[in-house]
Amino acid sequence: MTREPLGWFGIFRLGLVQTALGAIVVLTTSTINRVMVVEMALPAVLPGALVALHYALQVARPRWGFGSDLTGYRTPWILFGMALLAIGGAGAAIATAMMPTSVVFGTLVAIVAFMLIGAGVGASGTNLLALLATRVAPERRAAAATIVWMMMIFGFIITTITAGTFLDPFTPMRLVGVTSAVSAIAFVMTLIAVWGIEDKAETKLALLAEDTGEIKPSFREALGQVWSEAQARRFTIFVFVSMLAYSMQDLILEPFAGILFGMTPGQSTKLAGVQHSGVFTGMLLVALACSPRIGFGTLKTWTVGGCVASAWALCGLVGAGLFGPPWPLKESVFLLGVANGAFAIGAIGSMMELAGSGREKREGVRMGLWGGAQAFGFALGGFTGAALVDLIRTVIPATGTAYTIVFALEALLFLLSAVLAVRSVSTARASSKPSLSGSLAANPS
Repeated sequence: MTREPLGWFGIFRLGLVQTALGAIVVLTTSTINRVMVVEMALPAVLPGALVALHYALQVARPRWGFGSDLTGYRTPWILFGMALLAIGGAGAAIATAMMPTSVVFGTLVAIVAFMLIGAGVGASGTNLLALLATRVAPERRAAAATIVWMMMIFGFIITTITAGTFLDPFTPMRLVGVTSAVSAIAFVMTLIAVWGIEDKAETKLALLAEDTGEIKPSFREALGQVWSEAQARRFTIFVFVSMLAYSMQDLILEPFAGILFGMTPGQSTKLAGVQHSGVFTGMLLVALACSPRIGFGTLKTWTVGGCVASAWALCGLVGAGLFGPPWPLKESVFLLGVANGAFAIGAIGSMMELAGSGREKREGVRMGLWGGAQAFGFALGGFTGAALVDLIRTVIPATGTAYTIVFALEALLFLLSAVLAVRSVSTARASSKPSLSGSLAANPS
């Protein structure tokens, strides 16, 4: 028995889960980080370590995916993860508000909150992608990946712009109120999005029909089977290095804007919205370029080109660090977002294609492995970027110089990612998959 593939409405519904997930995460990794560094004058390494902790917890992603591979029923894992994420997001804001009174106690609460955030993102995000990989028809996977990721970026944009408006004039209690409201809305949105998307009885029948009577492997065996696949292994390494490059400026961009350009918390939060608007634009442009009518480029072309373009765009932030306020910071950040979006759409398209390659019933483990590599790259990148700024500032007094050096190192990592992408990314022509517009025209259901 084959389960009914998801239609476009179902794909858009699952995209709302990514929107909700991104709404909570962007506040914890950008706004709360900036408040700790600028408003509370804490070392950048503190939020860097907390964000690194939440990414470190995501190394359990393959285990989350393996659990749902065994049952074939992924909705409970998504809801469980989103509940943990919502509690952790609100808890992180509460912990930040405690820090002016007691840094030690506030930090302890923040550690627990960021652990919940990491576990929540891992459980919900991994199983959402696994659900898409198994329930979306092959001809719709590329378009589905584009839709879901753009909806996550849309969540970033709406949250940063809206939250930025409500955060000014800034107070710690206002931060708690805004973050708690966003977390609650995100969980309710997820509940509505996944309600009834999987039929439990239908899932059980499908699993019985596919059962060959073979002994189910342990998690260690399943992970070893996936790692033995050369394509999956090479792609894992590429994901790690590219995410390391992608995240090095994640924790230092808002403090950089606050310290060198005098932006308020609301203004720097909106700057993050500008960056995510650029990512959204880059994804949309590449999706249009890959439509059947245009058919320009392959997945490899866009991934490699996006990495090179990201390195070039980072030179704009190097200029901002060297020259200060006269530099067009918003424009530089927007261009970086566009380049990141182009790189991301190629990599995500390859991920959706490769998830079903190799041994069957390992989609969750495969997605978890790549998600774990992404999380580890983000953890190391975010922490390294923040720690390097602190370290360099102890040696070189000029604040702008520290940020400039980190942005330059990030550009070099993107160039290395481009080299790795040449071997690891799928060579399938992007235009061989229907675009969003083309697929909707052919399959209006």
